Amino acid sequence: MKQEESEQLLEQHGIKATSNRILVLKTLADAGRPLSLSEMEQRLLSVDKSGIFRALTLFREHHLVHAIDDAVGGLHYELCCSHSDDSDDDLHAHFFCEQCHRTFCLHEVQVPQVQVPAGFAVMSASYMMKGLCPQCSEKQ
Repeated sequence: MKQEESEQLLEQHGIKATSNRILVLKTLADAGRPLSLSEMEQRLLSVDKSGIFRALTLFREHHLVHAIDDAVGGLHYELCCSHSDDSDDDLHAHFFCEQCHRTFCLHEVQVPQVQVPAGFAVMSASYMMKGLCPQCSEKQ
């Protein structure tokens, strides 16, 4: 993602473009898969952990990223494909590799619609599958 695109996307979501926010956004976009906070730290040596976390928190509040539970107690962050500043309608499945501990987006696999009992209001849904990714499967 280019600098100009990053600035436009931040502006579209009502977020002031600072150098740290642009770096965090570009890192997520270039990764092509959800990243944990520690993975972000490893890729962004010029930004401290609290700066990355503050940017991610702000991005979540403005529906620029969403957090995914990685199935082992941590969070991974990914850019929302919907690019709406007031909601996140980007519902797709995720896959967690139990060997390399990476999380992958499966954009082509939609989260199934589930009927909930009367009185319940679904605010979000997560669909996580676990197993071996293609690279780890080849090593077996």
